[in-house]
Amino acid sequence: MAGILEYETMNKSLGMVDGHAVMNPEDYQDPDVLYQALVNRIRKYHPSADISMIEKAYKLSKEAHQDQVRKSGEPYLIHPMWVGIILANLEMDKETIAAGMLHDVVEDTDVTLEDISREFGEEVALLVDGVTKLGQLSYSKDKLEIQAENLRKMFLAMAKDIRVIIIKLADRLHNMRTLEFMIPRKQQEKARETMDIYAPIAQRLGISKIKIELDDLSLRYSQPEVYGQLVSDLNERKTKREEFVQQIVAEVSQHMENAHIHAKVYGRVKHFFSIYKKMVLQSKTLDQVYDLFAVRIIVDSVKDCYAALGVIHEMYTPIPGRFKDYIAMPKVNMYQSLHTTLMGPSGQPFEIQIRTEEMHKTAEYGIAAHWKYKESGDSTKSTKTREEEKLSWLRQILEWQRDMSDNREFLSLLKGDLDLFTEDVYCFTPNGDVKSLPNGSTPVDFAYAIHSAVGNRMVGARVNGKLVNIDYKIQNGDRIEVLTSQNSKGPSRDWLNIVKSPQAKSKINQWFKKEFKEENIVRGKDLIASYCRMKSINMADVLKPKYQQVVQKKYGFRDWDAVLAAVGHGGLKEGQVVNRLQEEYEKEHKKELTEELILGRMFENSSQKVHVAKSKSGIMVRGISDVAVRFPRCCNPVPGDEIVGFVTRGKGMTIHRTDCVNMLHLSDTERERLIEVEWGETPENESGGQYLAELKIFTDDRQGLLMEITRIFTEGKLDVKSMNVRTSKKGTATFDMGFIVHGREELEKVIEKVRQLDGVIDIERTAG
Repeated sequence: MAGILEYETMNKSLGMVDGHAVMNPEDYQDPDVLYQALVNRIRKYHPSADISMIEKAYKLSKEAHQDQVRKSGEPYLIHPMWVGIILANLEMDKETIAAGMLHDVVEDTDVTLEDISREFGEEVALLVDGVTKLGQLSYSKDKLEIQAENLRKMFLAMAKDIRVIIIKLADRLHNMRTLEFMIPRKQQEKARETMDIYAPIAQRLGISKIKIELDDLSLRYSQPEVYGQLVSDLNERKTKREEFVQQIVAEVSQHMENAHIHAKVYGRVKHFFSIYKKMVLQSKTLDQVYDLFAVRIIVDSVKDCYAALGVIHEMYTPIPGRFKDYIAMPKVNMYQSLHTTLMGPSGQPFEIQIRTEEMHKTAEYGIAAHWKYKESGDSTKSTKTREEEKLSWLRQILEWQRDMSDNREFLSLLKGDLDLFTEDVYCFTPNGDVKSLPNGSTPVDFAYAIHSAVGNRMVGARVNGKLVNIDYKIQNGDRIEVLTSQNSKGPSRDWLNIVKSPQAKSKINQWFKKEFKEENIVRGKDLIASYCRMKSINMADVLKPKYQQVVQKKYGFRDWDAVLAAVGHGGLKEGQVVNRLQEEYEKEHKKELTEELILGRMFENSSQKVHVAKSKSGIMVRGISDVAVRFPRCCNPVPGDEIVGFVTRGKGMTIHRTDCVNMLHLSDTERERLIEVEWGETPENESGGQYLAELKIFTDDRQGLLMEITRIFTEGKLDVKSMNVRTSKKGTATFDMGFIVHGREELEKVIEKVRQLDGVIDIERTAG
């Protein structure tokens, strides 16, 4: 039992008990109590007793956030304090902890970056600045574009100082712990983002302490029913499970002692997400999942690891094919251990992990352990080499960023590279060097892992001395020889359908981009010219070298031909390029685009009422009339909404809701075209005009719900113009509804009736 208690104590500091993510009651403590807990934790591992920087950071954070509260109602200061405690649990240096405590002050308070630099030094200021920038999303219409752009920022920040992302992980962890105070839709959104991006990054950095809890919290909020059932099923057998683990721990401890191997032994149940992943991938029930239980053995040396393995295999029957040697062949994040799955005395399978104390620290802290070396002065060549190896994947991502302007392609490759659901396979070069590739990789993946030139000239492959097809799936231990030819015409586009590794896909795509660069440049010119004609933009005005240089810098291209080639092969949209050129042009010609001049050309009389052709209702515009007024599809305003007018060039005025995303993110130049407008009064003998409204309805995926929703529209005699229903694997459904209303009051009645239906999670209007 001592082993189990040791595991629970180890994880309570991160909000874990018996593998279960819980809300710490300390979250609601007085900030001063949390500060003292933080100081005590730092003094346990920090070589210096000087905590003056931490004390100063606490005082500044307390003063800056004094009037702010979180959605939970607790003082906002609780959040940065817990970020500091999480970083202290990772045994980070004082600069990182101070930056974690201050990570929100620049963005949310009057404190400036210069204040931080003056009080805490340049190092802390750079860390705070890096984390602050990660919180500033560049919004656009496409949510995928938002996510990809933010990730690009994140990896660039990581390259400058990896501690930025460690602070961001601590920030995300505490936000996930308090996610219960968000609405269900936001919970799902944050949980999915955490599962797709943040947990895999923690995994890549080797920080299992954070990765495990992020996984479990993501599962808890993304699939609450699945999570609840798993908790219930595991708790049903908790007593029996503890007795089983206690028995194994006692037996193993005794045998280690008999073999004169100094070892610490403790047991645990694997965390929920790990169990759930096995159930999904292997299509099994909880009863059918192997190795629900794990026993960990910590020994003094690598030699003792293998000696302990021998003792274990004498004690219990190993299950064939379930042994993995991550000591000889470490994972990409430098994780090392021996894993073996055994049959227990009562026929219950369980896993044993054997590692040294140093391996254990690497598994728990990952890259965070680097700063403990830094403080103790250990900067040996071997240490630096190990840390560089851990970040080799980050260098690869940065290479993709330079080569790839297409956000969709970048995001797809990135998620493939960070994917938690793929196990690596280990194979050998003819010289005996080990290569690690994603499970399902082919000889083409292997060739590009050697070098892009080898992949581009590949004509065949031998595996274990025999010729194989290029779509052969590599197995652990395969010895692979790539056959190349100088006469090769290069890779085939079909290879993109068989390769598994993001690295190979990226290099194949790069070959085609370079090979057909001239064709792409010509196509890019044509696309830009066509876009300018469609938008009535004079190309001669915007295609000036000084404007082109701005575009090149924004998207990271060396010259204008590279921009044209990117547009030609689809990596960059012609609209993005022309709109940025136009924006630069308008900055220089601001006087020509003032609101007064535009309106002066368009309006000649001074009546105060503008009637909309498609409606019996009207729009009031200050001092102008007879304007061509349009209602765009981006936000679909209806009478009763707060609205604003936007003067377009040659197309009259468009009316938008004030919360329309397109209006919220106008450039300074475009904002000069905004005009105050208001809804006109509808005559008493008229019922008002007809307006298109669009709703997005998020629901549980249950039978009969579609019929209930459509009944509401039928009974309300509402004309439904469009409807689209999507269901997800998470058991949720999204209804996109477009229908005609006469005003906001009618729309709100519909929303209220739909919201009362059983299973409706949230409803939102289209806002650009």
